[in-house]
Formats: sequence, structure tokens, C-alpha cells
Amino acid sequence: MPLRRAAEPDQIALALAQIAARAGVAVMNVYDSDFEARNKSDKSPVTDADERAEAVILEALESIFPGIPVLAEEQFEAGIRPDTEDHFFLVDPVDGTREFVNRNGEFTVNIALIHHRRPIAGCVFAPALKRLYCGGASAYAGPVAAGDDVREDLLVPVSGRDLTGTNLVAVMSRSHLDEETKAWADQAGVTDAVSAGSSLKFCLLAEGKADVYPRFGPTMEWDTAAGHAVLQAAGGHVIQPDGTDFLYGKTEAGYRNGPFIAKARR
Repeated sequence: MPLRRAAEPDQIALALAQIAARAGVAVMNVYDSDFEARNKSDKSPVTDADERAEAVILEALESIFPGIPVLAEEQFEAGIRPDTEDHFFLVDPVDGTREFVNRNGEFTVNIALIHHRRPIAGCVFAPALKRLYCGGASAYAGPVAAGDDVREDLLVPVSGRDLTGTNLVAVMSRSHLDEETKAWADQAGVTDAVSAGSSLKFCLLAEGKADVYPRFGPTMEWDTAAGHAVLQAAGGHVIQPDGTDFLYGKTEAGYRNGPFIAKARR
């Protein structure tokens, strides 16, 4: 089902932000409890927060955007594979579950809308940090707590800083840093690095706190789409190492991403 023409990317992003803030309540209720982590079939961790937040998001998306397919991490684990040919949502109810389990606060709720294999709107919400990012035509960020009403006056525009080509600051994965990523950073002239968990790495680029985010280790599409949307709206882009576009809806790969380089500015 196509979107109504009246739905502009920024309006969609704000709607996704409100859904994410609502889902954050379910996430924080578990985070503040004596929860236990379990292993999924791929050995990655999962908690009740993933499942409860995803249920909130799926119900809200069907209510606000009826008929648009949703590819969500926990449903995917259960074998649910919707059509992803035209418009579809990508949902990661708790991105950075290792950060969640370690209680360092660097986990996010990710929701993105994909159109013809490219993100056009998305939201990244870090409920423990009370920080929200969203992007459609433009990118915005602001202080938002779980359950808050996401008002436009709480958010301010953000944009990536200009790339200089020298003395680059790279943002690296806190839990998944590999030798290939470090080698690329050395060759590209990275002189400083900051660490972050989950899709917050894209958001650091989007608000001008770093220049590049190289990633050669494995990710899934729901891990990256929302952060990609925010970064793109802030003037950045995400490419494959050979310079070609980084696309979504990779059914033949089981929605697994290959390596990518995210940059603060085009």
C-alpha cells in the first residue's frame, strides 16, 4: 500500500519518533527490573524488552500506517517475512542488546521507512539517555524521555560537519570492533576515535561529533536503517566500500548487510 501523498518525510519521522517514545516505556520497565537475557538461534542476546517494545511498535504502525509491511527483528526470528518490494518499515525494538544487558545506556529503539530500497524517514531513540534523533527531509535531535509527547519545539535541527580529509574522527562500535575496520581507519587518515553502542554511531555523525563510521563486521538491515535515515537527513550518506549506494530489501542475503562507510557529509 503506497503512502498518502500528504505524508511528508518530516511528518513521517515525527510520527515514528512518537511511536519510539511510547515503546521506550516498555523498554525502560524491563531495564529497571531484574531481567534475564536469553540467546536466540543466532546466539545473539534477547530480553523481554525486545519483545514488548516490538509489540507496541507493530500495533502503532498498523494503526497509523495501515497496510504497509513491517520487517521487525523479533518477528523475523519467528519466521515472518513480509513483502519488501515497495514501501516497508524496518524495526529494531532494542538495538544494542549487549549495551542493554551491560546497563551502559547506549541502546536504542530504531524505526525506519524504506522506499525503493532507500531510507526516507527514521527515528533513533535512546530512552536511558533521554535523547531522540529523527530525520526525513531534515534531521532533528532533542531531550526526550520514554513516554514523552514528542513536540517539535523540543527538537533542534542537526547537521554533520564538513569532512576535511585529514585528522578525521571515526566512531567505532563499542561491542563489535574488528581488525578490518581498524585497518580501514588507519588507511583513511583517522587520527582519533570515539566509541558508541547501537545506532548512536550514526547519530554522532549526524550532530557533528565525528566524521566517519566504518563498519566491516556483520549487521542486519534493522540495525542500520533508522540511523542511516537520520544521517542522510543531516547531510551525510552511507556507501559500500566500493563507493556504490548502500541499499535495503536484500532478500537474497536474508536482510544481512555487507560492509559500509558512513560519512558526516557528502
